[in-house]
Amino acid sequence: MKKRFLVSAVSVLTLTSLVASACSDGNSKSEPTKAPTNNAGGQATETEKPLDKVTFTYFNGAGAAKDINTNETTIGKMLEDQTGVNFKIENLVGDLNTKIGTMIASNKYPDVMIPDAAIDEILGAGAFIDLTDLIEKHGPNIKRVYGPYFNQMKAEDGKIYFLPFSNVVGEYVPDPNINQGAFWVQRRVLKEAGYPKIKTLDEYFNLIRDYASKHSGEDLTGFVALTHDWRFFATSNPPMHLEGFPNDGEVIVDMNTFEAKTYSAADSTKRWLSELNKLNAEGLFDKASFVDNYDQYLAKLSSGKVIGFFDYGWQIANAQNVLKDAAKADPAKDDFVYFPLPVTFDGQKDQYLDPPGFVKNRGMGITVSAKDPERIIKYLDNLLTEENQTLKSWGIVGETYEVDANGRYYRTAEQIKKIDEAFREKFGFKYYDWNWPQYGTNSTLANGNAFAPGLQPEVFQMDLTDADKVILDKYGAQTYAEMFAAPDDRPWFPAWGIPKEQGSAPQIYETKKTEIVKKYFPKLVLAKPAEFEGIWNEYLGEFGKLDTADYEAFVTTEVKKLIEAAK
Repeated sequence: MKKRFLVSAVSVLTLTSLVASACSDGNSKSEPTKAPTNNAGGQATETEKPLDKVTFTYFNGAGAAKDINTNETTIGKMLEDQTGVNFKIENLVGDLNTKIGTMIASNKYPDVMIPDAAIDEILGAGAFIDLTDLIEKHGPNIKRVYGPYFNQMKAEDGKIYFLPFSNVVGEYVPDPNINQGAFWVQRRVLKEAGYPKIKTLDEYFNLIRDYASKHSGEDLTGFVALTHDWRFFATSNPPMHLEGFPNDGEVIVDMNTFEAKTYSAADSTKRWLSELNKLNAEGLFDKASFVDNYDQYLAKLSSGKVIGFFDYGWQIANAQNVLKDAAKADPAKDDFVYFPLPVTFDGQKDQYLDPPGFVKNRGMGITVSAKDPERIIKYLDNLLTEENQTLKSWGIVGETYEVDANGRYYRTAEQIKKIDEAFREKFGFKYYDWNWPQYGTNSTLANGNAFAPGLQPEVFQMDLTDADKVILDKYGAQTYAEMFAAPDDRPWFPAWGIPKEQGSAPQIYETKKTEIVKKYFPKLVLAKPAEFEGIWNEYLGEFGKLDTADYEAFVTTEVKKLIEAAK
């Protein structure tokens, strides 16, 4: 196989007609980021006329934060000083498809947007403009970061309509944390049980049962599930993980034949839902899981009353950060922080950790309603300079990180302590963390430092509390990732990132399949155990009306194309 992840690529757009020539050649070095001065970061010089300030609108369909102007944050204000540009961010509230449908019906859109799971609808409506010429004229950093992936980013018509978020720039750095899938449980549960090694689903659920039984008067919830809107995958994905496969979305790809098979109507899904049905019958499953929205779900996780759940680390980060901040203030509250476990059905090798991959069916685009696409693309290109990627990830040297004599970036104990959730919001780390074109999380900067502070070994170890070290030591690990199996190489990964044209047979299949799943999963989980088999057969009948074989053939063909391209 070709070494695919040692060169470059990532999600971002940036530049400004104010960018200094040192950045315009696309080879700028990553210097420590300092506080802005009157002549830094692309501000106008004496011979340049400053650009008027402007505010663009930005809708984030994947967001879970309060609406804000970027210039209300430290990072956003520094970027506004460089470019004159501010963004008014609106995060999703309510149903994504309803929100997107309203935009399409009115043909009125924000200047830029991340439609997330509704991107096919946006593309089908012609809501994104072609970025190809804008990138060629005004995007040297975009070309530097995305160049190796341009062919993959092109639509069927050869145009580029959005910039994805997962390109790796430089060396690939593994994540010591668990930001992908896991079965999570409160640390106090493991502590009370004597830190057992939990490998199977039965062991995991019995752990929850035992703890709930011993603490029956504490109003605890045994297990919750996330089902809101497009995030329903947090409830439908577990069967593939329990079988020992990574998150390829709708399919499991055989490692020998590379054949893609759906699993939504497989025995694995039946087994998973049957276990949830048993939990519900025992009063340990939160019935409100099928009606709660995302914010309500996060609030429950933050309450300290939920014993366990399955989800992806990136999706629960807000709740986990709240719990960690509380534990820093009061170490006794570390008991409520969640710990990830690599659970499978029968203890087989897990594959929760993602292998290197490129997600090309999600990203940020500029809409047909945009007032000044050229200025937007310049802002995004400017954001992609090494200096600004260091700013948005590490912050300002002397304030949020330090540099040792060997050029290694690190954070002091004081800096780590002050960078809590409130600080991340005010400084802008929270708002510039993921939902912009950027270097992928597993990237390295030109000077060899990890792009993401949490992936820098010096920072990861410093960020561990005494309680973190104790529980990791109980499991013979120094990082959370060490508890999980290393990912196998999958050149196609992730299969869910394979683009599907709006209105195509594969896209229609996924839409209909999702409708059936969302209709029947609540029935199956909440039914009386004696009724489960009958409802499952009814579900199979509805599922059997779909052309699953055609869909599987499509994904298999695309997977094999990606394997060939990687050779």
